Amino acid sequence: MAIITLTTDFGEKDHFAGAIKGAIYSELPEVRIVDISHSVAPFNVPEAAYIIQNAYSSFPRGTIHMIGIDSELNPENKHIAVQLDDHYFICANNGIMSMICSDISPQKIVEINIHDRVATSFPVLDVFVNVACHIARGGTLEVIGKVIETIKPIKNLIPFVNDEKNQIIGSVIYIDNYGNVVTNIKRNFFESIQKTRNYEISARSYKFKKIYDKYSDAINFDIPEEKRYDAGKGLVVFNSSEYLEIAVYKSDCNTVGSASSLMGLKLRDTVTINFIATPVTHKGKEVLER
Repeated sequence: MAIITLTTDFGEKDHFAGAIKGAIYSELPEVRIVDISHSVAPFNVPEAAYIIQNAYSSFPRGTIHMIGIDSELNPENKHIAVQLDDHYFICANNGIMSMICSDISPQKIVEINIHDRVATSFPVLDVFVNVACHIARGGTLEVIGKVIETIKPIKNLIPFVNDEKNQIIGSVIYIDNYGNVVTNIKRNFFESIQKTRNYEISARSYKFKKIYDKYSDAINFDIPEEKRYDAGKGLVVFNSSEYLEIAVYKSDCNTVGSASSLMGLKLRDTVTINFIATPVTHKGKEVLER
């Protein structure tokens, strides 16, 4: 039985998500539809890319992922279907797929060309549903599009590194339900620049000199709980998706606050890592190892 997932910025109030599901069930009554999220911020391509990258691999191979973000067809925003990691993705060619494709090469990409056969002002409902049902029935991508070799990238997806290799300048790409702030700096990228050097992470006026393996590592459990004042403690981790994340221990946006609310960090804000030369002894003299 085919599985089709939905990721959109449609929200829960309007009819859009329900209409899409109804159209799919009208074509394929036995299909299974799974909502990944309908709460992506409107037109926020990096946020959608982050969600899709971290959700799709939990589904069985062959799953079809429909992504309804900034999907209006125009000369600069074509529609594509991508086979990648034995999954299928249907979306606008606006950079959403570039985060996944930076780690895994697509098996096939087609630019969808069935629009002349489908009258629509709502392409996710009409065009994307048609393509998803075609794939679910075992149809090939070449029937619904022409093969292309590349997709549009997301701007500033890769953090900047200065010529001296002692600074990374990244940016906030996602803020989760807890108000934790996720940057575009991945662990392997950080480690490739860091080598063995110490570092200081700066976000607005806040500075951090340690990255923890997990949130609770920032807490000293030897101190009695009533004296620790854990809630609201700022920290940095590499999250489960291996992205550098600035967080607040046991954050709650409605009570103790969060990294976003307490530190004033928003989407696209800059996060800087400065690497510090390590003092070493050479022939009896202290020098700096770079």
